[in-house]
Amino acid sequence: MESLKKPVDIRDHEDKELLAWSPPKREHDRAAFTTQDPWRVLRIQGELVEGFDALSRLSKAIAIFGSARLGPESPYYESCRACSRLLAEAGYAIITGGGPGLMAAGNQGAFEAGGTSVGCSIDLPREPVANPYQTIALRFRYFFVRKLMFVKYAVGFLIFPGGYGTLDELFEALTLVQTDKIEHFPIILYGTAYWQPLLDWLKGPVLSAGCLDREDLALFSVTDDPQTVVDLVQQTTGP
Repeated sequence: MESLKKPVDIRDHEDKELLAWSPPKREHDRAAFTTQDPWRVLRIQGELVEGFDALSRLSKAIAIFGSARLGPESPYYESCRACSRLLAEAGYAIITGGGPGLMAAGNQGAFEAGGTSVGCSIDLPREPVANPYQTIALRFRYFFVRKLMFVKYAVGFLIFPGGYGTLDELFEALTLVQTDKIEHFPIILYGTAYWQPLLDWLKGPVLSAGCLDREDLALFSVTDDPQTVVDLVQQTTGP
């Protein structure tokens, strides 16, 4: 019987192989140079060039993040779609991770509004196929190259409920803003009920332990209203 398993794509292992330590190669092993770090540098360079070339002409863009696991049955899906549509109508391009769930909602809202809808997808178990609501579709091997595109070409982050990947993007953005590595752009959390336990933890134990300053808690906003999202973005980036 023919297997229905997804075929292994060599790109599935690119990050793992890049970040794994390996012993120095002997001279006679150099024929396998395409699996070694110097060759990977060229692949990374290629991804950077492709991404920069595709996105360098974008107008102001908002990156939207959220779980791949929350589909149209989730109330957050329609909220994300509505936010994206309003942002696109206000002249903002939308960038997502290009996958299913709330990423699809973000692309769909912009696509339906006739805006620029960018997907920066990557091979992951829960994101095997890019969503169809993209006017610019990019596919990456390396997480850090993909993440660079979000930060470089977005003037704000809109964060919907999600898991480790979404939290990773949230805290990386907060760290970059806190340390003045990027301009202080709007970071907006959507879904008060979902984010409240995290906010309580940051305002309680983390602040009390001295691991944050009180002003660090002002680096993000929280809302449940799509129009407020647009207003918060425009307050910082202009109409």
